[in-house]
Amino acid sequence: MNRSPSSGGNRNALLKMLLALAAIVAVSASLSKLLGGDSRTLSEYFSEEAASTETSASGAAGDPSAGNASMEAAEASAPPSGYPAELTGSAAGEDQEPASSYPETGAEPGSPSYPETDAEPGSPTEARPVLAGHALNGSSVEEARISYTADFYYEPLSASLRRYIRAVSYPADETEAAVSYGDLRYVHVLHYDFEGKVAEGELICHEKIAQDLAEIFYELYRNEYRIEKIRLIDEYDGDDRASMEDNNTSCFNHRTVENSSNLSRHAYGLAVDVNPFYNPYVVYQTDGNARISPASAAAYADRSGSFPYKIDESDLCYRLFTEHGFTWGGSWNSSKDYQHFQKAP
Repeated sequence: MNRSPSSGGNRNALLKMLLALAAIVAVSASLSKLLGGDSRTLSEYFSEEAASTETSASGAAGDPSAGNASMEAAEASAPPSGYPAELTGSAAGEDQEPASSYPETGAEPGSPSYPETDAEPGSPTEARPVLAGHALNGSSVEEARISYTADFYYEPLSASLRRYIRAVSYPADETEAAVSYGDLRYVHVLHYDFEGKVAEGELICHEKIAQDLAEIFYELYRNEYRIEKIRLIDEYDGDDRASMEDNNTSCFNHRTVENSSNLSRHAYGLAVDVNPFYNPYVVYQTDGNARISPASAAAYADRSGSFPYKIDESDLCYRLFTEHGFTWGGSWNSSKDYQHFQKAP
């Protein structure tokens, strides 16, 4: 059949309309995907960005100078906060590890070693405070880590952590140190704080007692023994008095014995002070008076009374440390250092 010119024109017009409708549908679909449920959320975006950063960092792992350069660049761009720049957010670069849920100790919920939290087992818990050593070591020395359990482990000090403690708890001149960096170990633990909540803790110690500390603090944790905080002395600018005033449990610090020129066992990383405010250092003087450190803890120098957090020979902390070969400062004669446990070199 022959078609008239008018019918051909109608067909062309119809085709144009169909093409226009198809274009509109395609644009609508694209907009729907961009604005609708198929688009990436902000959390997905940042997750992908974090994964990309981690991949880039791992690519530089074989080149120590590249790793240091990437970390230094991250530190330089990090915002200031209460901690050094390298301890906030993702500023630690490849050394930063994400927070995880409590705990990974293999314990069953309800057992003594499983922390009492409001979260269901395996669910995320509220953000935990940043630990200086944990942030700086990150996963950079994980291949040398020795684990007693997943959360109780020790490992060498990373280059970043060495820089952090240098000229604070560690001498600026390494030749003046009583112990080399290579003989020190970073120890990570969990503990119950005074509110009965599970908290992370960290110490730096000599390699010789690292396994002891992992085992001792695990048993304290398993028995829900209360320790207010366990932080590096560097967070107190290496000031032992400030650390004691804040009732901070600590270990390594290159310093002398109070009012003496002799190096403390802490300078070797072979001594630990536990809940020091409630267990002060008491020196008996010839005039019959006593010098108490910290001075504000004078009320706890009298050990005849009963009060919380007191370390004596019936205390679990005393029993565990002495079972591991430590001596207790509370058994000394001319002075009493109730917070102090030390081991021979």
